[in-house]
Amino acid sequence: MKVLFIGTVEFSLMALEKLVALNVDVIGVCSKKNSIYNNDYADLEPVCKSNGIPHVYVEDINAKENILWIKELKPDVIFCFGWSYLLKNELLTLSPMGVVGYHPAFLPKNRGRHPLIWALVLGLKKSASTFFFMAEGADDGDILDQEEFDIPYEYDARLLYKKIIDIAVTQIEAFVPLLENKTNNRIEQNHKLANTWRKRSKDDGKIDFRMSSYAIYNLVRGLTRPYVGAHIEYDGNDVVIWKVKEVECLENNIEPGKVLKVDKNAMVVKCYGGAIKILEHEFKKMPKAGEYM
Repeated sequence: MKVLFIGTVEFSLMALEKLVALNVDVIGVCSKKNSIYNNDYADLEPVCKSNGIPHVYVEDINAKENILWIKELKPDVIFCFGWSYLLKNELLTLSPMGVVGYHPAFLPKNRGRHPLIWALVLGLKKSASTFFFMAEGADDGDILDQEEFDIPYEYDARLLYKKIIDIAVTQIEAFVPLLENKTNNRIEQNHKLANTWRKRSKDDGKIDFRMSSYAIYNLVRGLTRPYVGAHIEYDGNDVVIWKVKEVECLENNIEPGKVLKVDKNAMVVKCYGGAIKILEHEFKKMPKAGEYM
């Protein structure tokens, strides 16, 4: 089974390395030289060079010259893992077995953008790692393999990202032989159960202390590294917040946003419900107790 691989993020790199370890016949790789859209960008060229795999950097995967390059390689199947750009029909129908994509959500639920971030920000307790056959719609093709997982309270974006990669590479090891033998699953999604998450904006990352401490905790852990971080507007500037924890505040006559305590490089701020202790941040000058955020 000849595989053409498309990807450009850390997960793409781990998946490609797994395919190489499994001695899968990867006949070519398309990736990006850099990406302003992917905070978890990874360069795939070094792995290709060390394993003798043909590789091209692309800007538009659907451009004629890239389609031609892929056609000449004659792949049986295309794997597209970690690619934030649409594939047009010519590419989706180019290989006999189609294009296998990846979405870390419980499809048909939660299609669309930023699935890992939204899962944490919304406080979901469970999600899933899903490989599916790509169609022209967003994340709506038949499911190849899906594994449910828990999202513990203490997990942030980095820990969840690592957990998803560990699960996904195990799935790859399981379904590749099934694809080769043409004994794989192909389960149609129930589109009536589907919803689609929208693209985030900068405002979605703004901490408002009129939110509950739990909502702020979820926002910060969802946007922390490898992503852009949540932020507070303070003294006319955006200050990135990387890590917080919920703390108890029994007094209910204190307004949200008031700095209750400052201790070296950490501080406690009152929320609508409870309080938040800010542990990792980019304050150039620490606020003082009694100030308002």
